[in-house]
Amino acid sequence: MKAYVNGQMLDAQHAAISVHDAAIQHAVGLFETMQAFDGRVYRLEAHLKRLIDSATELGLTNRLVGEALAELVNTTLHANALDEARVRLTITGGNLALLGRGAADGKGPPHQPGVICVATPPTEYPAEYFEQGVTVTIADPKANPFDPLAGHKTTHYWTRLRTLVEAGSAGAGETLWFSVTNHLVGGAVSNAFVVKDGQLATPIARGEEPGGTLRSATLPGITRAAIIEQAECADIPVHKRMLTIDDVLGADELFLTNSSWQVLPVVKIEKESIGGGQPGEITMKLRRMLIDDIAACSGNNQ
Repeated sequence: MKAYVNGQMLDAQHAAISVHDAAIQHAVGLFETMQAFDGRVYRLEAHLKRLIDSATELGLTNRLVGEALAELVNTTLHANALDEARVRLTITGGNLALLGRGAADGKGPPHQPGVICVATPPTEYPAEYFEQGVTVTIADPKANPFDPLAGHKTTHYWTRLRTLVEAGSAGAGETLWFSVTNHLVGGAVSNAFVVKDGQLATPIARGEEPGGTLRSATLPGITRAAIIEQAECADIPVHKRMLTIDDVLGADELFLTNSSWQVLPVVKIEKESIGGGQPGEITMKLRRMLIDDIAACSGNNQ
């Protein structure tokens, strides 16, 4: 396998970054996980825009260029001869000792973030996940809307991954995160949708907050946005609002979205069944619509 690292395409087994990189020393970085179908990354521009916006807002770098990032993503995909792939693009903190040096007086080398792109075969999930739905747990940690990193896809991911591993150990497919105000944020690695009386509700994401309200800790998911578009095309009302545990447990249907599994039906939260304990009609309809949209965007309409 080949990996793109800081301007070079290398054998993945030999690819490396400096021990002084802030991603290694302080978990400073951002990433996007994307899915390629028929040789094309689905909604690549939206992924790159989110990455660039986060890098700017968080002060990591303002030097990222969408067209250049898109080119290196496609180059990495083609270098690995993969039509179907999981693609991860990571922007690392680089050598933070250079951050600020010369920035004020122009006398030192400019801070240079690291850029890494890796393409691998996609994760294969059991068919029963989508045909029968999954169980999820409720994570013990709480998301903090006052954390400036909340709602961004940063490499500071250990806590979330720990809860995902704990969920897997309990036989669950994901775990739901709530905020310190006890409102639903989403899954450890996904966005969440509740279906009630034929309508969708999803937590307000970062950047969608009404004026004067608390900042959201929910990631503005790319697949989440695609599902909202598909629902609107199907005349299914969508509401972005704060959701409580009662909203979740009282849902007719519940599903999770991300780039890897697209739409994942949830039929049980720990010991509590959702709806009739089977994937719901609206969930499955939106999953089919999204898969059709992916096929259309990839040029594979067969």
